Amino acid sequence: MSECTHDCSSCGESCGERQQLQSLLEQPHKDSSIKKVVAIVSGKGGVGKSLVTSMIAVNMQRLGKHAAILDADITGPSIPKAFGIHTRASGTEDGLIPAKTKTGIDIMSLNLLLASETDPVVWRGPVIAGAVKQFWTDVIWKDIDFMFVDMPPGTGDVPLTVFQSLPVDAIIIVTSPQELVSMIVEKAVKMADLMDIPILGIVENLSYFECPDCGKTHSIYGESHLEEIASKYGIPNIARIPIDPEISKSCDFGNIEDYKGEWLNDLADIMKDL
Repeated sequence: MSECTHDCSSCGESCGERQQLQSLLEQPHKDSSIKKVVAIVSGKGGVGKSLVTSMIAVNMQRLGKHAAILDADITGPSIPKAFGIHTRASGTEDGLIPAKTKTGIDIMSLNLLLASETDPVVWRGPVIAGAVKQFWTDVIWKDIDFMFVDMPPGTGDVPLTVFQSLPVDAIIIVTSPQELVSMIVEKAVKMADLMDIPILGIVENLSYFECPDCGKTHSIYGESHLEEIASKYGIPNIARIPIDPEISKSCDFGNIEDYKGEWLNDLADIMKDL
């Protein structure tokens, strides 16, 4: 008998040392029902990832799909503010109950659990990753058609935890026109490839500014590299969101559900058939 190398993929079924590969996926709460999970990611912060998460959830809700947002950006949660939610989350003996927006979108964010929404979260990586998993396992997500996970920027502990622990069906990448950001976006694309998760599309925020007087568009943050990146990696769907003071105002006053604009309509239509 040859010595065991502990490479279980190469040995026979009769091997006494053979081990079954274990899935890292966490089970949702027993009372949850979630059909599709889409992660919203970015290579760096400040590109509008939470804005895109909010807007695409609003789009799907408008299409008659029950949308939810799991705010995995634990140290910088901004989703509740965009929807004007300032109350604390509730719970029962069975689990946590997500907050509901005025149009019925379910939301869970750490800001809904803090005594004050301005309290800082000074936690180490493993604790943050554990909180994200609890938002999946301990929250009762009822009859959700699309759950959108607002990820923290980068490719660190929390994104890895989400990709390994949640059954993510697809990814949407958010970027902005700067050359530096475009380079960092490629890291997010390559991480998605490593995790074998399909990329549904790329959304470029702050893409252009349309002058209200003359109607001309201006590339304030530089020329777009969106087509170049999408073509390089075979990503079929792209969308552009302009610099628009009305969008910022909607977020600041908690009225993101009232925004007007068709920038994400094509992406939402494709998502229906995910």
